[in-house]
Amino acid sequence: MRKFLLSTSLLANLAACVPPGPPPKDYSALNTSDPRSILIVPVVNNTTEVDAADTFFDTLAPPLGERGYYVFPVNLVRHTMDDSGIGDANLVAEASPMRVASLFGADAVLYAKVEQWNAQYILLSSSVTVEIHYTLKDGKTGATLWDQDETVVYQPQAANGGNPLADLIADALIAAITRAHPNYIPLANEANAQAFNTPNQGLPYGPYDTRHGGF
Repeated sequence: MRKFLLSTSLLANLAACVPPGPPPKDYSALNTSDPRSILIVPVVNNTTEVDAADTFFDTLAPPLGERGYYVFPVNLVRHTMDDSGIGDANLVAEASPMRVASLFGADAVLYAKVEQWNAQYILLSSSVTVEIHYTLKDGKTGATLWDQDETVVYQPQAANGGNPLADLIADALIAAITRAHPNYIPLANEANAQAFNTPNQGLPYGPYDTRHGGF
């Protein structure tokens, strides 16, 4: 009995050390709005990487479609925004969500901001970071229905071949290649997956999925 009590106490102490996760989101506004179609507008780029916004913009439609929502074709969105004089992402972000949604008859508008999109090289190590802020707004009222921040960091696996000099050279090569030609697409896809699919934090399944209303 004493051993059992000690084990229970140890488990309780370990559980107490685990940091609590974020509280479940309040989905009342989203459930009331119950959007069927989502308009993804041009992405705001708050980084110095000139291609970050366009690259990330192209990754958003597939996971939302898989989630069960109708997503307006991205090329159609680009052309229509340009013709309406709000092709610039910052102008779109400042415009009324109701006006933007009315251009397409969309139920909701998804805004995204790229906050980090960089590769860092420090001595013999490197890392690639993608940080995104997502906001979904009601196309009829402009109210915020859902928002989320996601950060994904990739650090290439260090070499471990048993030869310190060879490992050092390999690490330097990996770091240099990552810095020169970082591949952001997998990180962008992972950020989207975490943002949209995480239970009690992401977007519930849309009306075109059989699990509509849940996760």
